[in-house]
Amino acid sequence: MSSTNRTLLKAAGFLMAAQMISRVLGFLRETLMAGFYGQSGVTDAYNTAFILPDLLYWLLVGGVLSAAFIPVFSEYIAKGNEDEGWRVASSVVNLILLTLGVFVLVGLFLTPVFIRLVVPGFEPKSMVLATHLTRILLLQPLFMALSGLTMGILNSYKIFWPSAVGTVLYNACIIFFGTILANPAKPESISGFAVGVVVGAIVNFAVQIPALRKVKIRYYPVIDWHHPGVRLIGALAVPIILSYSLNQIQVVVNNNFGSLLFPGSISAVWWSYRLFQLPVGIFALAIAVATFPTMTELAALKRWDDFRLTLSNAIRMVIFITVPISVGMIVLRFPLIRVLFEHGHFTASDTLTMAIPLFYFSLGISSQAVIQILPRAFYAIKDTWTPVILGIIAMAINVLAMYLLIGPLAHGGLAFATTIAAFVNMLLLFYLLRKKLGKMDGRAMFWTSLKTLIASLLMAIVIWVWMEWLTSLMGVRTIASLIVLVTGTALGGIVFAVMAKLLKMKEFEQVMGLVRRKIGAR
Repeated sequence: MSSTNRTLLKAAGFLMAAQMISRVLGFLRETLMAGFYGQSGVTDAYNTAFILPDLLYWLLVGGVLSAAFIPVFSEYIAKGNEDEGWRVASSVVNLILLTLGVFVLVGLFLTPVFIRLVVPGFEPKSMVLATHLTRILLLQPLFMALSGLTMGILNSYKIFWPSAVGTVLYNACIIFFGTILANPAKPESISGFAVGVVVGAIVNFAVQIPALRKVKIRYYPVIDWHHPGVRLIGALAVPIILSYSLNQIQVVVNNNFGSLLFPGSISAVWWSYRLFQLPVGIFALAIAVATFPTMTELAALKRWDDFRLTLSNAIRMVIFITVPISVGMIVLRFPLIRVLFEHGHFTASDTLTMAIPLFYFSLGISSQAVIQILPRAFYAIKDTWTPVILGIIAMAINVLAMYLLIGPLAHGGLAFATTIAAFVNMLLLFYLLRKKLGKMDGRAMFWTSLKTLIASLLMAIVIWVWMEWLTSLMGVRTIASLIVLVTGTALGGIVFAVMAKLLKMKEFEQVMGLVRRKIGAR
């Protein structure tokens, strides 16, 4: 294994561990909320309250960070022009914070109008609660912008741990404030979780400050519009801003349709989406984040063979990890939901409701995981328009599919539409990236996908037989479901590992090699 791949695997391994802790805390947060308030109009209001703050963040920070800021800043670092890089970074930070501050102030005044447009089917009390929660959460984007830009700077220096620790503390803050302020008899007490979000965003930024000092942060109180680096970031960011603007349409459409269904529909889709995003966030995003600075550096130095190899390794590893998780989640979705959510005010009926969108989301885990990597390959070669155009196409497919599927599948149709759009987007990204790079190690990716699917299907059969036998023996209470979930997961992992070994999968050897090195280092 090359030193570059070894470094990337180490970085990705650390990020996966941190993401796993953060996601576990995230699900503890969600399960506490479900226990306190059930799958209801109250939780629908809470989930709706994130739309406007998230919209502002992704419009002004997320797109600029992922597609424009990191590639440009990383190129300055790679070429030894750190002083110029810091001047560019300062200008971008100042511009974003100034613009975001204005938008947040406007958003605070227009929140009621926005909520009425997004969820017209809400009951009046749910609409009032959603408005109140949105106004609290509108403080979050300012601090998330600071932490996001700081993360981008540190990632350019190949420093990943501060942002990973920050995400863990972020979820810990939400749990703390949400729990101590919760009162199921008072629906408005769910605002404790919103307060925790704001405090968590502040802590997420604060924990990264010491690392900034170590890389000798240089801040300039200027907005240099005419600097070539600032103008390049602006040019690269325009299509991403457009993309995220249009992508929010599908979020609005999803909630718009969900508000017209039975109370709790939005929460069922949202919590299923969170489960679906778990492997994407832990594994795919970690690999993508660890790989992106390296791809950017290789593209800047025009080392295209190394670029293709890095991209291929990242995609194959993501496929190897997420396909068995996708299959396993489909088979074990009922015990999974029972263990995580079915307690307090969350009933067995809510489990059946939530299992429907989770099934459809789970079908698209691998597609969504690969999408975390492919657009970053375009961004690394400073092509931000292609992923945007394809994203717009995927968005249109998503909205159309929601419209067509909500009738026959209800809230399940909203989830299935997302899966269909992700799969189409992945195929289009593959096709056009291959045209740009000339080749993409497609044969290796195909065989990895085929072998992984074969091993996963055999694993699914074994898990299903085991689950059916054990459930008939023990029932479906929480402890029984936990035993089914843990033993089924362990058994499935063993079966998949044996099959991967028998199929001589390179990815399996890489993972086991990393594990052996970690154990040997202790």
